[in-house]
Amino acid sequence: MKSVKAMVREAVVVSMFIGLMPAAPAAAQAPPQDVVTVGTVSGAVAVDVPVSIRDVSGTTLGIDQPPGSRIQSYSIRVTYSPAVAVQSVTFTRAGITQSLTPSFESSPVVPGAATLIDTFNEGTNLIPFTLNAPAPGNQIGNLHFNLVPNLAPGTVITLTLDPVLTELTDQSGSAGTAETTANTRLALVNGSITVVALSQAPTLSTWALILLAVSLAFIVIRIRS
Repeated sequence: MKSVKAMVREAVVVSMFIGLMPAAPAAAQAPPQDVVTVGTVSGAVAVDVPVSIRDVSGTTLGIDQPPGSRIQSYSIRVTYSPAVAVQSVTFTRAGITQSLTPSFESSPVVPGAATLIDTFNEGTNLIPFTLNAPAPGNQIGNLHFNLVPNLAPGTVITLTLDPVLTELTDQSGSAGTAETTANTRLALVNGSITVVALSQAPTLSTWALILLAVSLAFIVIRIRS
C-alpha cells in the first residue's frame, strides 16, 4: 500500500504534467460578413422589391476600411420562380445609390433572372453606407415586377440571390478584397413575393382619390367656417 508521501508526490507530478499540456484551441469564431438582402413583400400586378447591402464592421471591404477598400462595386443577380408568373422585370439603382453617377452600369434581364452591375468612383461617388445599420442595411437597388394578371392570391414567387454571380468589390474590382459566398466574406438573404388580391393592394390612383377627398373636405370646412 502506497504511503501518503508517495501519493502526494504522484499527484504533484500529474498536476505538473497537465500544466505543461497545450491548452485546447478555442472554438473558431466565424469572420464578420457583409450581407446582400432581397426583400420579402406582398403585392398584385405591379410590385417593387428592395435590394439592400449591409456594411458590417471588420469585413474586408467597408466604410470603416482605408480608401481603396470601400464597397464601390457590386454584381447582384436575382433569379425568380416560377418565371411564368412574371411578365417583365427591371432592376435599377435606388436608395443610397440612386443619386450617384456610376462609372459603369449594366442591368441585363433574361427569362427567370435579373442582374444589376454598378461601379462607382470612390473619389467622386462614394457610396454612403451606414456602418452596422440594422438589417437589411441600406437599400441600393429596386426590382420592379409586372406580374401576370389574375394570379391566384397566395401564389409565392421566390427571389433567390445567385451565389456565384453575386459579389461586392472595391472600385477596381480587386480579387484580393472581393467578397463572395465562396470565400465566406458575404452572406445572402433571399426574398419572395406573395400575391394578394388586387382589392388588397391599393394603387396610386386609389391613394390619389383618398387624398383628393380629404383635401376637398378640408376646403369645404374652411369655406363654411
